Amino acid sequence: MRYREIKPSGFLTNFIKCFWEYGNSEAETVHTILPDGYFDLIAEYRGTTFVGLRLTGVWTKPANVTLPAETTMLAIRFKLLAAEYLFQHEIKSILDETKQLPPDFWNVSHYQSHAFENFVAGISTQLTNSIKHLGEIDSRKLKLFELIYSDTPGSVKELSENVYWSSRQINRYFNQQFGFPLKEFLKIVRCKSSYNDISKGNFFPQKGYFDQAHFIKDVRKYTGTTPRKLYQNKNDRFLQLSTRKQG
Repeated sequence: MRYREIKPSGFLTNFIKCFWEYGNSEAETVHTILPDGYFDLIAEYRGTTFVGLRLTGVWTKPANVTLPAETTMLAIRFKLLAAEYLFQHEIKSILDETKQLPPDFWNVSHYQSHAFENFVAGISTQLTNSIKHLGEIDSRKLKLFELIYSDTPGSVKELSENVYWSSRQINRYFNQQFGFPLKEFLKIVRCKSSYNDISKGNFFPQKGYFDQAHFIKDVRKYTGTTPRKLYQNKNDRFLQLSTRKQG
């Protein structure tokens, strides 16, 4: 199995967490996707043949996926702000689901399975040019997501005060665009931030949690199991989520 990431640069960092590549061996593999506060555009190949393009919603619960042998995926992990400004569409309709996209979307099917760097460079250029033609981007939203994806995003009330945007308006925006309120999303982001500690066998919250019971409750809700069992049964997908740099 191989897995690697390339980080975006410049203004794209407001919309993209990373570009990533995955490939398995001759054997079929099963992975568990854990909620991490992002959504993905995934191009899938069987051998060198392009077989499909799909967009995921935000995951709020664990999902098992089975990948046939000789599968390669070239993908983009997006921050939530990308839904409105890059896709110009809500993603609440695909919450915890995936949606097939036409192969010519963003010309993705033109990229070869073995050319990850070309995929990153081409899509980066395309999206950077696209952003230049957007209208003005709401500075409150830019600041809000910058804070949310930081190590210590704070509470709904604190975020509202920091970006000068009422919590009621923020929640309306989140529900319309993504299908859940801000408070729920903050729980997902906070739980995701604990994956790195859990992967190292640390079952006591390092940040964001006031007590052990609250920590265990959230981990169970978003991963389907306790921190200790998650560590004992961690799979490849969990390791990728937990060992890369947070944020």
